[in-house]
Amino acid sequence: MSERQELIINRLREEGTKTVEFFRSISENDFQQQVYTTGPQWDSRNLLAHFVSAERTFAFYGRDILNGGEGAPEDFVIDEFNETQVGRMKTASAADLIEQFEEARASTIHLLESMSDADLDRVGRHPWFGKVPLGNMIKLIYRHTMIHQRDIKKAIETKQPVPHVDAKPNGN
Repeated sequence: MSERQELIINRLREEGTKTVEFFRSISENDFQQQVYTTGPQWDSRNLLAHFVSAERTFAFYGRDILNGGEGAPEDFVIDEFNETQVGRMKTASAADLIEQFEEARASTIHLLESMSDADLDRVGRHPWFGKVPLGNMIKLIYRHTMIHQRDIKKAIETKQPVPHVDAKPNGN
């Protein structure tokens, strides 16, 4: 395994552990705290479900890229996907979602462990960033949870949703 893979795996493990510890530490009321005012107006619990679905979907498209595929299809509509997938998990308990997140993160790490260093340079389509190297997509997994988790913490601390920021992909 390359040094590059080891660094990414360590970050996935560290950030995954932080995410699990964070969600295990918050109250039932905190899980109901609205985090965003736009889109589906998700609360903390919905974002945990989003982490699960996003990570599982990455693994699916990551395997596709490794098998010579293009990754996410051109007509992938990320907002519709997110709304549908999170909606499918609406009856799952927070404890169940935490367990599902742990399983999804372990699967992502296993996928990375099975790859060669050269596989990190394969280019495929990410639903938000477009065509990028697989290594960048994998880094986006832990960055994605870090960004949303920061917003969840802020919403819980202030008891208010975070202000909307228009996010645009920049391809990095």
